[in-house]
Amino acid sequence: MIIPIVTIQVTREGTTSDRQSVTAEEKAALIKGASELLHNVLNKPLDATHVIIEEIDTENWGLGGLPALEYRKQQATKTK
Repeated sequence: MIIPIVTIQVTREGTTSDRQSVTAEEKAALIKGASELLHNVLNKPLDATHVIIEEIDTENWGLGGLPALEYRKQQATKTK
């Protein structure tokens, strides 16, 4: 049997400004949702789907040619 593996990358910021990571409940929801998606689309058994969640520190990613936090600072000054 082919075992599907899904990798989800999220930034280590949390979904609100007072949190530094995704919560265990949010991760459980991601795992459930990804598993159900593969079940519904590819008919893969839920217990055969492996879901890996990788948290990426903000200093380890960027966009617009800048580190993510610097990019956000620039965008914030543009909207003021």
